[in-house]
Amino acid sequence: MSTLEDFGFDTLKLRAGYDPADHNFSSAVPIYETVSYAVGSAENYDNIAAGVADGHVYSRCSNPTVKVLEDRIAALDKAKNAVAVGSGVAAITYAILSLSEGGGRMLTTEQLYGGIVHSLDSIFPKYGLHVDKVNNYASIDEFEAKITEDTKLIYVESVSNPTAIVSDIDNLSKLAHKHGIPLVVDNTIPTPYLFNPIEHGADIVIYSATKGIGGHGAAIGGLVVDAGRFDWDSPKFPQFKEKNIAFRDLNGRDRSYLEAFGKDAFSAKVRSDYLTNFGAALSPFNAYILLLGLETISERIDKEVRNVEKIVDFLTHSEYVEWVSYPYLEGNKSRELAKKNFPKGVGQLFSFGIKGGEEAVYRLCRNVKLFSYQLNLGDSKSLIANAKRSTHGVLTDSELGLAGIPDNTVRVSIGTEDPDDLIRDLQQAFEASAFEVSKKAG
Repeated sequence: MSTLEDFGFDTLKLRAGYDPADHNFSSAVPIYETVSYAVGSAENYDNIAAGVADGHVYSRCSNPTVKVLEDRIAALDKAKNAVAVGSGVAAITYAILSLSEGGGRMLTTEQLYGGIVHSLDSIFPKYGLHVDKVNNYASIDEFEAKITEDTKLIYVESVSNPTAIVSDIDNLSKLAHKHGIPLVVDNTIPTPYLFNPIEHGADIVIYSATKGIGGHGAAIGGLVVDAGRFDWDSPKFPQFKEKNIAFRDLNGRDRSYLEAFGKDAFSAKVRSDYLTNFGAALSPFNAYILLLGLETISERIDKEVRNVEKIVDFLTHSEYVEWVSYPYLEGNKSRELAKKNFPKGVGQLFSFGIKGGEEAVYRLCRNVKLFSYQLNLGDSKSLIANAKRSTHGVLTDSELGLAGIPDNTVRVSIGTEDPDDLIRDLQQAFEASAFEVSKKAG
């Protein structure tokens, strides 16, 4: 029988992390809707707690349904471990907090999801973490110039929301490792199907599974994925060498994360210190829904990418459109990197600028019939939003400018509908909006 490493992506998305023989031979992954587990004896509980026996104790910490999702994502990402949590934001927060205990700095770009920008600017500094940002996302030299002795991590989105800018993960990972810090990559938009950050040197990968992994807008969830390669035995990260009573061995000796888990210290810390104690647990039902979405991720995203290509072509030739931000277009700064690292596409999200400024954005969003105004992305249904006022509404005018989000930005997430229907919907909305303007003027 082949090992997991021998199977292709489309086999792993259906079978990794699950053996029916371990679950009463159920073909579908069962939903273990339970709070706790009958561990059999006090001695067996001690063995589980000490890490010398496998098992689940309490579903806030781990759950068999959730574990299948974790193991399946880890296999798809070619990672050592994954920890599932209640949302993508929880995944980002727990990963960053685990790396920045005791304070420090993190280095990132201006091209991030707006909610995270707000957290980095306003909330994390209250916990001793301060953020440095590069203005030119493509300049490795600028990244290096902003690394200090206190820098604990580099954090980027592999493909940015909403402008679909592509990050140079290969060179960023080399830079991070040169300075003894991990590279953390939010890979939500492309998903592991279109891009594998770990193969390009990333140490930690973040997903909002709510988006392309689930793919149907039916369940919220997040994942922290650990490549298991980074050396946490470093003066920059003393938290991994601190003794912890939670990892007392059977002889009553307190152990550190490094002693108890070795290369798995980071994922163990995320689970034990943050998921267990802060409690943003993923429900087994949501894990089941996300697993169902994962089974068709390749087919769904392939269709969405094909739809994107047709719609981008339509928009680039539309008299109503001022610009389109999509990395494969001529003149886009990310074009060569996208062609090299994303041969199957970057995902379903991109943005464009409509002529007429922000008022035109409102008119367009009001006149579309098929596109739904929602703040999700990666849904099998096509979505539209005014990024400046919604997903990035907490950014200042200066931050919006640096992020490349002018007043006339329209964010779209393309689904699996017939692309001709979507194009007709946009065209009729453009025309209806133009008619509103002419009617008002006349």
